Amino acid sequence: MLRAISFSLVLAASSAPAAAQTLSIKGPSGAVTLTAADVAALPRTSVPFDAHGQKHTYEGPLLIDVLGKAGAPTGKALHGAALADAVVVRGSDGYAVVYGLAELDPATRPNRIILADKADGAPLDAKDGPFKVVAEGDLRPARGARLVTSVDIVNLGGAAPHSH
Repeated sequence: MLRAISFSLVLAASSAPAAAQTLSIKGPSGAVTLTAADVAALPRTSVPFDAHGQKHTYEGPLLIDVLGKAGAPTGKALHGAALADAVVVRGSDGYAVVYGLAELDPATRPNRIILADKADGAPLDAKDGPFKVVAEGDLRPARGARLVTSVDIVNLGGAAPHSH
């Protein structure tokens, strides 16, 4: 009987809402940890996306705004050595995708890339959330990392990072 109770407690603990998880960000200002509430408090946008014949509207902040919490440059400040910055997005399932930092900035290109925490007005489900990257304009969802736990900025240019 005790074993059954212990199993029930473990099962209850593992089914805690995915939104309780955090997101690790590493950028020019160092590492920061954001909660779901921190992400939800950022300016938000909606992006429609058709994946495998299923259309959804995802909602969340621009990924560049999330990276701003760790000192990522945006707009006119995004130049020089920062143009060689890669953004590595990792999910808890081991999946990883890479974007160029400039590619995330709306001053550089029109298609938005967001860190979604909602789909069709509801929090992401356990197979996608608590965070999922959605890249507007992509023809297939291969770069849409789900179960996102960390986002790191890595300079690939060989110069001192952000020495303008």
